[in-house]
Amino acid sequence: MAEGTKTIDALAVEGMDANGDGHISQEEMEMHLEFKRKALEDQDAQRDAIRKMAWFSLIGLLVYPIGIAITSAFGMDQASELIADIAPTYFASIAVLVSAFFGADALSNKKK
Repeated sequence: MAEGTKTIDALAVEGMDANGDGHISQEEMEMHLEFKRKALEDQDAQRDAIRKMAWFSLIGLLVYPIGIAITSAFGMDQASELIADIAPTYFASIAVLVSAFFGADALSNKKK
């Protein structure tokens, strides 16, 4: 190998040659690295969104019964009954929302 010549694995540069000329310029390399960086940022943001959604749902599931107890304690029996009547729908909706979100995320990760 000639002195000063550097090589790189073909798999490492796959997709970098944006214009298809067989040569990867500095601009193409930087563009590829920027796309990779953006993809990592997007994945990180998605994980943060999943985490926030899970915590928000958990807090909602814990606060809902407390709301029923508080309305009952303040003598708002009708309000307490109305809130309690829709509790099964609320809990089922939150469970479906969270499971659908995690299921879709698992499917998208499986396709990759």
